[in-house]
Amino acid sequence: MEQQPQIFTLITDINTDFYPQVWQLREEVLRAPIGLSLKDEDLSAEADNIFVIAIEQNRVVGCLLLHPLDNNTMKLRQMAVATDRQRQNIGNRLVTAAHGYIMAEQKQKCVLHARIPAVGFYEKLGYKAEGEVFEEVGIPHLFMQRGF
Repeated sequence: MEQQPQIFTLITDINTDFYPQVWQLREEVLRAPIGLSLKDEDLSAEADNIFVIAIEQNRVVGCLLLHPLDNNTMKLRQMAVATDRQRQNIGNRLVTAAHGYIMAEQKQKCVLHARIPAVGFYEKLGYKAEGEVFEEVGIPHLFMQRGF
Protein backbone atom coordinates (compact mmCIF):
# COMPACT_ATOMS: atom_id res chain seq x y z
CA MET A 1 0.00 0.00 0.00
CA GLU A 2 1.34 3.42 -1.00
CA GLN A 3 1.59 5.91 1.86
CA GLN A 4 0.10 9.36 1.33
CA PRO A 5 2.45 12.34 1.86
CA GLN A 6 1.94 13.92 5.27
CA ILE A 7 0.34 17.34 5.59
CA PHE A 8 1.29 19.47 8.56
CA THR A 9 0.08 22.86 9.73
CA LEU A 10 2.39 25.71 10.58
CA ILE A 11 1.46 28.82 12.54
CA THR A 12 3.79 31.65 11.59
CA ASP A 13 3.98 35.25 10.42
CA ILE A 14 4.69 37.15 7.22
CA ASN A 15 8.43 36.47 7.54
CA THR A 16 8.01 32.78 6.78
CA ASP A 17 9.88 31.36 3.80
CA PHE A 18 6.48 30.04 2.68
CA TYR A 19 5.00 33.54 2.23
CA PRO A 20 5.55 33.64 -1.58
CA GLN A 21 3.63 30.36 -1.90
CA VAL A 22 0.87 31.64 0.40
CA TRP A 23 0.57 34.79 -1.71
CA GLN A 24 0.43 32.75 -4.94
CA LEU A 25 -2.18 30.35 -3.57
CA ARG A 26 -4.42 33.22 -2.49
CA GLU A 27 -3.95 34.86 -5.88
CA GLU A 28 -4.89 31.67 -7.77
CA VAL A 29 -7.78 30.50 -5.58
CA LEU A 30 -9.33 33.71 -4.24
CA ARG A 31 -8.49 36.58 -6.58
CA ALA A 32 -7.91 35.42 -10.17
CA PRO A 33 -11.31 33.64 -10.47
CA ILE A 34 -13.09 36.94 -9.78
CA GLY A 35 -10.85 39.08 -11.97
CA LEU A 36 -8.88 40.68 -9.13
CA SER A 37 -5.24 40.55 -8.09
CA LEU A 38 -3.42 40.89 -4.78
CA LYS A 39 -0.96 43.07 -6.72
CA ASP A 40 -3.63 45.78 -6.68
CA GLU A 41 -4.26 45.60 -2.93
CA ASP A 42 -2.55 47.25 0.02
CA LEU A 43 -1.10 44.30 1.92
CA SER A 44 0.81 46.33 4.50
CA ALA A 45 -1.52 45.18 7.32
CA GLU A 46 -0.45 41.58 6.68
CA ALA A 47 2.56 42.22 8.91
CA ASP A 48 0.09 42.12 11.83
CA ASN A 49 -1.45 38.81 10.76
CA ILE A 50 -0.84 35.27 11.90
CA PHE A 51 -0.53 32.84 9.00
CA VAL A 52 -1.87 29.30 9.37
CA ILE A 53 -0.44 27.18 6.57
CA ALA A 54 -0.98 23.59 5.45
CA ILE A 55 2.18 22.15 3.90
CA GLU A 56 2.67 18.92 1.98
CA GLN A 57 6.14 18.02 0.74
CA ASN A 58 7.33 21.64 1.01
CA ARG A 59 4.29 22.86 -0.99
CA VAL A 60 1.68 25.16 0.54
CA VAL A 61 -1.66 23.44 -0.10
CA GLY A 62 -3.76 25.64 2.14
CA CYS A 63 -3.66 28.83 4.16
CA LEU A 64 -5.64 31.32 6.18
CA LEU A 65 -4.83 34.56 7.91
CA LEU A 66 -5.80 35.61 11.43
CA HIS A 67 -6.01 39.35 11.96
CA PRO A 68 -6.32 40.78 15.49
CA LEU A 69 -9.28 43.17 15.71
CA ASP A 70 -9.00 43.95 19.41
CA ASN A 71 -7.81 42.33 22.65
CA ASN A 72 -10.57 39.70 22.51
CA THR A 73 -11.28 39.15 18.81
CA MET A 74 -9.50 37.65 15.81
CA LYS A 75 -10.75 37.82 12.24
CA LEU A 76 -10.24 34.75 10.07
CA ARG A 77 -9.65 35.83 6.48
CA GLN A 78 -8.28 34.81 3.10
CA MET A 79 -8.71 31.04 3.54
CA ALA A 80 -7.61 29.15 0.44
CA VAL A 81 -6.99 25.49 -0.39
CA ALA A 82 -5.20 24.42 -3.56
CA THR A 83 -7.70 23.43 -6.22
CA ASP A 84 -6.26 19.92 -6.54
CA ARG A 85 -6.50 19.41 -2.75
CA GLN A 86 -10.00 20.72 -2.02
CA ARG A 87 -12.54 18.48 -0.28
CA GLN A 88 -9.74 16.58 1.49
CA ASN A 89 -10.24 18.03 4.99
CA ILE A 90 -7.44 20.58 4.64
CA GLY A 91 -9.74 23.54 5.32
CA ASN A 92 -11.00 21.85 8.46
CA ARG A 93 -7.43 21.25 9.63
CA LEU A 94 -6.51 24.89 8.99
CA VAL A 95 -9.47 26.22 10.97
CA THR A 96 -8.85 23.75 13.79
CA ALA A 97 -5.22 24.91 14.02
CA ALA A 98 -6.41 28.53 13.96
CA HIS A 99 -8.83 27.80 16.81
CA GLY A 100 -5.97 26.29 18.82
CA TYR A 101 -3.97 29.47 18.34
CA ILE A 102 -6.95 31.68 19.25
CA MET A 103 -7.54 29.74 22.47
CA ALA A 104 -3.83 29.73 23.36
CA GLU A 105 -3.86 33.52 22.98
CA GLN A 106 -6.92 33.63 25.26
CA LYS A 107 -9.07 35.41 22.71
CA GLN A 108 -12.82 35.16 23.24
CA LYS A 109 -14.16 35.40 19.70
CA CYS A 110 -13.37 34.79 16.04
CA VAL A 111 -15.26 36.53 13.25
CA LEU A 112 -15.21 36.12 9.49
CA HIS A 113 -16.89 37.10 6.24
CA ALA A 114 -17.97 33.84 4.58
CA ARG A 115 -18.68 33.52 0.91
CA ILE A 116 -22.20 32.09 0.68
CA PRO A 117 -21.11 28.62 -0.57
CA ALA A 118 -18.80 28.33 2.47
CA VAL A 119 -21.41 29.16 5.14
CA GLY A 120 -22.25 25.49 5.80
CA PHE A 121 -18.56 24.64 6.20
CA TYR A 122 -18.15 27.28 8.90
CA GLU A 123 -21.43 26.35 10.60
CA LYS A 124 -20.09 22.81 11.09
CA LEU A 125 -17.11 24.38 12.89
CA GLY A 126 -19.34 26.26 15.33
CA TYR A 127 -19.78 29.61 13.58
CA LYS A 128 -23.14 31.38 13.55
CA ALA A 129 -24.28 33.65 10.73
CA GLU A 130 -25.54 37.10 11.68
CA GLY A 131 -27.16 39.90 9.75
CA GLU A 132 -27.98 40.17 6.09
CA VAL A 133 -26.04 39.09 3.03
CA PHE A 134 -23.59 41.77 1.89
CA GLU A 135 -21.26 42.13 -1.05
CA GLU A 136 -17.48 42.08 -0.70
CA VAL A 137 -15.10 41.94 -3.69
CA GLY A 138 -18.21 41.56 -5.84
CA ILE A 139 -19.31 38.34 -4.09
CA PRO A 140 -22.18 37.77 -1.60
CA HIS A 141 -20.96 37.12 1.96
CA LEU A 142 -22.37 36.64 5.44
CA PHE A 143 -20.83 37.84 8.69
CA MET A 144 -20.20 34.89 11.01
CA GLN A 145 -18.73 34.53 14.48
CA ARG A 146 -17.84 31.95 17.09
CA GLY A 147 -17.03 32.29 20.76
CA PHE A 148 -14.31 30.49 22.71
